[in-house]
Amino acid sequence: MRRNVKRLFADLAVADLTYQEVGATRDASLPADYGHVHRDVIVGAGQTAFDRAVDGLFGWDVHRGAGLTVTSSDARAAPGVVVVLRAGRGPLRLTIPCRVIYTVDDADHRGFAYGTLPGHPEQGEEAFLITTASTGEVRFRVRAFSRPASLLARWGGPLTRTIQEYATDRYVKAMQRIAQRDTDQ
Repeated sequence: MRRNVKRLFADLAVADLTYQEVGATRDASLPADYGHVHRDVIVGAGQTAFDRAVDGLFGWDVHRGAGLTVTSSDARAAPGVVVVLRAGRGPLRLTIPCRVIYTVDDADHRGFAYGTLPGHPEQGEEAFLITTASTGEVRFRVRAFSRPASLLARWGGPLTRTIQEYATDRYVKAMQRIAQRDTDQ
């Protein structure tokens, strides 16, 4: 790993998150004064689909599959892991630093949430959860709350929300591909 990347991760590992409501994606209601995202979709069925989905989520494959460039302080999501996502190209390229703040590790519920760090165009939190039911149904849930933090995001107004919905759609499509990979072959 290059020295400047190590330094970036070290700085972001101790940086304050850019919002106060840390962990609020676990709560029944998301904080007011933020935009909210709720997505809950079936991505497959059976233990193999669940295992693939969990592995793809924790290994950052969902983010890569959504078209983001991923650089992280660890190959797998875990509390304290810093991830710097990048979207776009050239002068429109966004740097999106986050830190994993919690994980869920139950037999039928696995996932994590990350919070925004300085330099992120938004401030807030996003949680990703894979669940399986007794019927074998595997679901992917995304819950987030955010508001503009950068001048660019504030200028974007309603377009910023549309971009976030588009990113969530891409996460869902990537997860569907990952969870169904075994059954399609």
